[in-house]
Amino acid sequence: MFACVALIGLIAAALVIGQVGMVVVARHRAQAGADLAALAAAGALDGGAEAGCAAGEEVARRMGSRISECRIDGWHATVAVARNIPMGLFGVRTVHAVARAGPVAEEQ
Repeated sequence: MFACVALIGLIAAALVIGQVGMVVVARHRAQAGADLAALAAAGALDGGAEAGCAAGEEVARRMGSRISECRIDGWHATVAVARNIPMGLFGVRTVHAVARAGPVAEEQ
């Protein structure tokens, strides 16, 4: 009897660890998508703010995320992305990430 309870506990712990691992991987992928989307948006700002946000949206879409906010301030682009992850019995969760890109200020 004790062996059955211990085995059920071990299986439950393995499932929880697997779910946590999925969330960590999804968070890293969302951050990578935000970083690349911000770089793409900043790189396309010579065409205007709309062109920059459109370029960022395209990159985020290809990375499996969606842009929840695109803010342009001069030559800097700040992009927030969201990514849904299925959690099995726990439903679908959303992870978020934010990144900023633009020219580097020169030191004097």
